[in-house]
Amino acid sequence: MLSKLVFMRIRDVSRLKSGDSSAEIQKRFATLDVSQLRRWIEHISIPRHFTANATTNAAIAEWIASELDGLGYQTQFQGRYRNVIASSPLNADKVIVVGAHYDSVPETPGADDNGSAVAAMLGCAHLCSTYHPDLPVVFVAFNCEEDGLLGSSDWVAQYLPKAGYDVECAHVLEMVGFADNTPGSQKVPPGPPISLPDRGDFIGLLTNRNGSAAMKSALQTIRTEVPRLPAYGVEVLLGLEKYFPVLHRSDHAPFWKAGIPSIMWTDTSEFRNPHYHASSDTPDTLNYDFLKQVTQAVTAVVLTQAAALENL
Repeated sequence: MLSKLVFMRIRDVSRLKSGDSSAEIQKRFATLDVSQLRRWIEHISIPRHFTANATTNAAIAEWIASELDGLGYQTQFQGRYRNVIASSPLNADKVIVVGAHYDSVPETPGADDNGSAVAAMLGCAHLCSTYHPDLPVVFVAFNCEEDGLLGSSDWVAQYLPKAGYDVECAHVLEMVGFADNTPGSQKVPPGPPISLPDRGDFIGLLTNRNGSAAMKSALQTIRTEVPRLPAYGVEVLLGLEKYFPVLHRSDHAPFWKAGIPSIMWTDTSEFRNPHYHASSDTPDTLNYDFLKQVTQAVTAVVLTQAAALENL
């Protein structure tokens, strides 16, 4: 469906026609283990704020780097906030970025915010590593999202100009593990004229006009490769996202500011999850079948977009 308002477009993935799924992508899906996603979340779900929980924040960064290194990626720490960057050896002018912040608010376990997204990123990295050894994909675990997007802002402003590649599209994962199909479980953010279902059982994708083409292709890929997953895409038109601060609350915002196509993937945080920024944001509150489907969807989109870059 399309919003009646001309500056906001909402796309329901179920209204798209499903294409022919990729046997290679479906083969990779079979290797994604829900129990592994849960183990990752259980490991990361400790207070890990950059300053309030500095020791555990640093330990989680080391752990993420170790996990990515174990998948065969080259890893490094970047900047004063210790973003974790991982990729295969790159010989590409353009790349796809998959990012998720690994810090939490002080003294909270942050299972959904943002352990679920880190787990989805690691799952995507695992599946990509089995698909093709040299995909033009860069994985970034950002720090200090909870302190004003400091890590992602530093990565975009300081690292990216010297990286030797441009970003074709950045997929930023922000709370992707909570689902509730109870009527009334889904609320709508205040401000933007958005109409969404009242059941919180879908994944939301958010972009602006720079990511319009990437959003359209992403939703088609989701419909084709993960048809059971409800998904809605929200696209802000005409550059009017600047009038809605609620749309800038994650690490996609520095990419938007730099004019780089970026899509945020989200379960909509406090507009669905009652444990947002609370001590009750624990691994047992998450829906792991939903998280698995979201991880599959992210992976399918990334593989499809990366393969298009390389003509694979």
